[in-house]
Amino acid sequence: MSVIVASRRAAPLLVAAAGFFLLTVPHAQAQWWKRAPVDFESCADAAERSPSKAEKTAALADCNAKFAGRRKPGGGYSYYDFLQDRSFDIAGPNPTPEEQKKIDEAYTAYLARERRNNEAAQATARQQREQQERQAQQLQQLQQVALRTDVARVPLPVERPKVQQTVAQRKGAPCTKGAFSCEWPRLSESLNDLKKLFSPTPSKPAKKG
Repeated sequence: MSVIVASRRAAPLLVAAAGFFLLTVPHAQAQWWKRAPVDFESCADAAERSPSKAEKTAALADCNAKFAGRRKPGGGYSYYDFLQDRSFDIAGPNPTPEEQKKIDEAYTAYLARERRNNEAAQATARQQREQQERQAQQLQQLQQVALRTDVARVPLPVERPKVQQTVAQRKGAPCTKGAFSCEWPRLSESLNDLKKLFSPTPSKPAKKG
């Protein structure tokens, strides 16, 4: 009797379990026929079959958010980091935690290199600017020296010989014998005396009484 009672009590449970199995089998079969995308490429292929353009755009955006990696022609996947402008090889459609750690370390090294390059470029530009300033100062100094030299080379105006002789005569400087400047005054006086001899002064008319 106890066995029969137990079987009767278990019968409803068996029926419920059978019903649940029958309900879940079609759902499992449907999932088998419609497999979820495993990577971006398969997701994008499914998005291409969307009935409308808006749904296709939304599906592609969803694929891009789910899968960071892209298939490589030779197998495997690659991840492009736009911050570093370079790609990394990864095993699956998304980086693993270990792969993401390496990508982050590479980005830190990239930032350090960029900072050093910027500092070196700024130092080079500063040196070039300082060199140009020194060259400009040297050129200005050379121009000033050349200007002073040209001014020193300009001769002072020299007085004319006649003026110098006249000044020397006025100061009582001795004349060189036979020099025209010293003989000319005496010749001039002799000529004046001769003119007086040959040109007597006309007599005045007599006064009438």
